[in-house]
Amino acid sequence: MLAFLFRRIVAGAALVAVVATATFLLLNLTGTDVARNILGESATRSAVTAKSHELGLDQPLVERYWHWAEQAVRGDLGSSWFTGDPVGQSLVDTLPVTLSIVLAGLLLAAVLSVALGTAAALRGGWVDRMVQLAAVLGTAVPSFLIALVLAVTVAVQLGWLPATGYVAIDASVTDWLRSIVLPAVSLAVAATAATAMQVRGALLDVLRADYVRTLRSRGLSTRSVVFRHALRNAAPPALTVLALQFIGLISGAVVVEKVFGLPGIGSLANSAAVRGDAPVLLGTVVVTVSVVVAVNLLLDIAYGWLNPKVRVS
Repeated sequence: MLAFLFRRIVAGAALVAVVATATFLLLNLTGTDVARNILGESATRSAVTAKSHELGLDQPLVERYWHWAEQAVRGDLGSSWFTGDPVGQSLVDTLPVTLSIVLAGLLLAAVLSVALGTAAALRGGWVDRMVQLAAVLGTAVPSFLIALVLAVTVAVQLGWLPATGYVAIDASVTDWLRSIVLPAVSLAVAATAATAMQVRGALLDVLRADYVRTLRSRGLSTRSVVFRHALRNAAPPALTVLALQFIGLISGAVVVEKVFGLPGIGSLANSAAVRGDAPVLLGTVVVTVSVVVAVNLLLDIAYGWLNPKVRVS
């Protein structure tokens, strides 16, 4: 198991390094005059040159990359070119917001997909058809449209939950839950649709297996066969889909945060992209990819626990 984890950690670290390098090169090869953008069009040429020197933009690309990578390895992601705020502190302030809605959406999707997929596989008939129809609709409707509908109906018209804003969990657990419910539901719909169909298909395959017929012939109840044996063997494919859905939830959070006015990492990245704030964008990419790698590592551990053959291979 330790060798299994070591391989996953090394692969994850290599992925973060490759993505960070590619992002740095793309941001520095756009030809944008960042110093001019910061100072404005009315700034003199000498002031722009001085600002470029201050930011280190007059240095060779390789030297700039080495300087940034050396600091990043030590945990220093630099400062914003526009505000001067430390990138690390900005990410510490915004990352909990995004993780709150993404992890809540992922947990909701996991619970609902198991329930719906199991019901479709066991009941069949109209239940199966309804689940498949709901899955198609859930996949087709974009998360931002679901967010808008929920914000207008549940928050504005009914007034059950806040339409905008975020409350930290250390300030009030109840208000924190109220502030993340609608964004989490908006993100969970598409993930639930895709994962539920995977659970349904995997469970149907397992229920047709010989060992399941043997268990039933020994007098085990359907509940015992499904929940103690079949679901565990059907879980690995669903976990794989759920891991892929987590990446989609991270990207979907960018739009959902805008709809609900959440100060998350998606809003931070969007503002940085509009202004061309490379240090903030680089920090956002590094932290986001690291979070994705960490979550996938946890899912790999769960996968390896459910299927020991994975650890061997």
